[in-house]
Amino acid sequence: MKVYGVVGWKNSGKTGLVTRLVAEFVARGFMVSTIKHAHHAFDVDHEGTDSFRHRAAGASEVMLTSGARWALMHELRDAPEPGFDDLRQRLSPVDLVLVEGYKLENFPKIEVHRAVSKADILGEGDDNVRAIASDCGKILTGRPAFQLDDTNAIADFIKSERQL
Repeated sequence: MKVYGVVGWKNSGKTGLVTRLVAEFVARGFMVSTIKHAHHAFDVDHEGTDSFRHRAAGASEVMLTSGARWALMHELRDAPEPGFDDLRQRLSPVDLVLVEGYKLENFPKIEVHRAVSKADILGEGDDNVRAIASDCGKILTGRPAFQLDDTNAIADFIKSERQL
């Protein structure tokens, strides 16, 4: 499976770009999955549901199924966080996996940058960051720059980079 990342500082627009890219690639006929890394505890389940009660009781994994979808939740229970490659291997095969986060992993990425963040550029000195998408004209030396909202051009770039 081809992997391409979207990285940037908090509130830079990563999720918005990933969402638009998923829609764009699906409209082009590609099968797409995503992996999002969160730096904090999160919960996709809510207190009171049966699946929450299963997890709270100590289940290591809880699978929810219906006629519309299925989901698998795995509790680490103080075990170390799995590496990116271990997680990627759990996905069903698709044409493209878009990854939000995992700044330090070794796969091609596009950096997202917003003027309001006033943050440093992550990609300087990191050859895995192949381009930048910005709302303020920020550039990465020697690499393509895109307007943050130019989803079509960014998708074309990723398609070319990953030979989709």
